[in-house]
Amino acid sequence: MEEKPVVASMSNEIILSIEDLQKEGSKKLPAFKREFFNSGSTGQITVHENSTAYLKYRLRTRVLRDVSKADTSTIVLGKKISFPLCVSPAGIQAMAHPDGELATSRACAKRGINMGVSSYSNYSIEEVIQAGKEVGDMAHVMQLYTMKDRAMEERIIKRAEAAGCKAIFLTADSPVLGVRYNEWRNDFRTPDGLGFPMIERTTKQIMAQTHDSGFMAFNSDSHSWDDDIPWIRSRTKMEIWIKGVLTAEDVLLAREYGCEGVIVSNHGGRQLDGTVATIDALPECVEAANGKIRVHVDGGIRTGADIFKAIALGAECCWIGRPVIWGLAYDGQNGVEKCLDILYDEFRRCMMLTGCMKVSDISKASLGIVRADGPLARL
Repeated sequence: MEEKPVVASMSNEIILSIEDLQKEGSKKLPAFKREFFNSGSTGQITVHENSTAYLKYRLRTRVLRDVSKADTSTIVLGKKISFPLCVSPAGIQAMAHPDGELATSRACAKRGINMGVSSYSNYSIEEVIQAGKEVGDMAHVMQLYTMKDRAMEERIIKRAEAAGCKAIFLTADSPVLGVRYNEWRNDFRTPDGLGFPMIERTTKQIMAQTHDSGFMAFNSDSHSWDDDIPWIRSRTKMEIWIKGVLTAEDVLLAREYGCEGVIVSNHGGRQLDGTVATIDALPECVEAANGKIRVHVDGGIRTGADIFKAIALGAECCWIGRPVIWGLAYDGQNGVEKCLDILYDEFRRCMMLTGCMKVSDISKASLGIVRADGPLARL
């Protein structure tokens, strides 16, 4: 039986797409919160192009295929998930809704997908994982920065492993924060009452610093492949993934240093503005990986067709951040569930309409690219 479209309604709003969720969720946030979550660095070029870059790829449909038993599931981080999407480690989620990361974890478990937990989580890794366990079976990963305080960095690693995390996602693109005009204009500070238990910061400590100065106080800009990867490897049996890769050269280094995977990411356009859109960086990273290291991607994914396109270009899985924040702001856990359900339904229909029975059927043959002279170029 064909599944009905996902429709979420709260008062008079009808949520049919991630665009709807962005509009209605953003409305519920005061300006300083909305700008923190939605904006990127300097001219917002990369934030914009992360999404628009998907538009040049076109889907090549196939007809008279029996897709009555189409299977969207795949294996990621040792867990069978309902479709190739996971939730990125986005920080300060309780600023969007009081339940924050707990609501996100429950929604992910209900949808049957994995979740990343930020070092800037407003709840501890133990609490977030427990919230997911109460609903279903899923995998969590712990996002990590290279810290000046190595003892605290090690405590985070040990806590994550003891709690059951499958991997460390080392954010490698942030020796400093990007130039974020909105944070400076708003003198952005994490609101009173929200703590950062993983980096051991209380509300009072947080309020005393801007987001930028607080980050600079604990983050190390002397990080390196030689120092950080062996150091982490010596302290955990969890997988090590490098988050923030945009070039073949860095994929090759991740292979050289024995990392299990990379996430092709530009930090949602929040770091260096004008970097390549992640979907455009993906092909060279997949080629450099050569099947020896896993490649995931995040940034700008707003539809199920975007997920399909990224898988066709070689990603094993996609990750989303802002759509989840919009869901939280809109209606907490229910809003996140609607976000994930919308993307699942769109992805499933896209698979079926392109004649794909399973995720492994998705390939470059399913895509073309728009050319200025008219005819669609085959990939």
